Amino acid sequence: MLRNLIFTWPGILVCDRASIADRVDAVLRPNAFEFLRFCQATRRRVFLLSRIEQSHFADHAIRFEAANFFERVYFGISDERDRIVDILAENDLAPIETAVIGDTLRDLTMAQESGVTSIATLTGSDSATKLSALKPDVIVRDLDELQRLLEAVTPNDEIRIEELELMARIGVPAEERAQPQRLTVSMILQPHRSFANLGDNLARTIDYAAVCAEVRRFVSARRDKLIETLADEMAKHLLRHFAIARVELELRKFVLPETRYVAVRLTRQRPLVG
Repeated sequence: MLRNLIFTWPGILVCDRASIADRVDAVLRPNAFEFLRFCQATRRRVFLLSRIEQSHFADHAIRFEAANFFERVYFGISDERDRIVDILAENDLAPIETAVIGDTLRDLTMAQESGVTSIATLTGSDSATKLSALKPDVIVRDLDELQRLLEAVTPNDEIRIEELELMARIGVPAEERAQPQRLTVSMILQPHRSFANLGDNLARTIDYAAVCAEVRRFVSARRDKLIETLADEMAKHLLRHFAIARVELELRKFVLPETRYVAVRLTRQRPLVG
């Protein structure tokens, strides 16, 4: 099951690669944005190897509204083969769950020499005959076809914590924050590895008991006015302190009469790192 995808930039995401280097108008391929949204919705971890300078990438990523789809971007890469091994180690990625997606012989060679799945798309200058000669694990016409294949194997390994009770000093009026009040939080935590690749080792997954203890400690030390703020800071805190690829949480507050609760929901994943 492929949970981790590594692209090259501009690679298969951009139509006009030459214009990327010249910092003139280039456009994403018609189905690139949809594919990235699919990866996000299915909680896949997406990484990027960029052969261009960081400033060039930043300009285009902002214009394409694509930056937030990537967990981490590696800039100025000259030898991608060595870098793939580093990416696997730095982000605790299992090779069996990781694929490099590309449309050049160089991309496929990089994948195969790194021990990860090689996925070829027929969107570049290298012909189907040349790409097939390297015997990649998968060959597809484009990202749209790849998405249809991946939809059948959506990763869904996750840890759920339901309605953890918290005591928090929270509220807009100072008098409301004067005394702790009851909140509950429910969390969906995605570990970096699938359960099949944990080796029955707690250190390779998410210690949910430690998560609960840390959330209680974190909340007890805060004095927020808005549960929106508390939820956002809680999610970011968990991503910083635990091996979590993605967190979804719902924070409930029991404050209004004639209602069961008021709740906020959010999803956060590891931010773009240069």
